[in-house]
Formats: sequence, C-alpha cells, structure tokens
Amino acid sequence: MSTNQRFASVWDAIENTPQEAASMRARSELMMHLAEAIRAQAMTQAQAAELFGVTQPRISDLVRGKINLFSLDTLIDMAATAGMAPVVKVNAPKARRRRASPAAAHA
Repeated sequence: MSTNQRFASVWDAIENTPQEAASMRARSELMMHLAEAIRAQAMTQAQAAELFGVTQPRISDLVRGKINLFSLDTLIDMAATAGMAPVVKVNAPKARRRRASPAAAHA
C-alpha cells in the first residue's frame, strides 16, 4: 500500500465507494452553505428552525456538521427554502488513454 496516495477530496479518501464520496461531498457543501446563511443572517437556531420547518435540535445538528443525519434531498429542500438556488452539476468522466497493445506497437 502506497503512503503517498493522493485523493481528489477527503471524501474520496475515507469513503468506500465513489458513490458514497460524491454524496458526502454534495451534502457537506450544502451543509456549509446553509450554516453560513444562518450565521450571515444572524438567525438564532430557533429562527432557522422555523424558517426550515424543522426543530431547533435539527438546526443544531446542521451547524455542528452532523452530516450522516441529513439526506441530500433534505439539504436541497432546506437550501431552496432559504432562497438559495441549489444546482446539481455533473462532470463527464475524464477520457482514459488507451494503451497500445504490444502487437499494435510492432505493426
């Protein structure tokens, strides 16, 4: 096992599959934006809870970064409720270079 292995994000390093890493990246980004919106508007957790239609402890979980307690759907709904315009962006996979077969190299 290489100790110099590099990852695109911390989620790629700690999650078991690319799917789990992608979900965690999206949820993490949404949670950070939501927490920042709450801070920027100087809302109390109770005010934020009322805005989002959730309980105050749920807002506490959000601002404390308890990512495993939130689904992507819930976070998108909360962002839209906050007046944000959440967008899902999909990048095409990078083209892989094909290696020439040894037979093709001598042709």
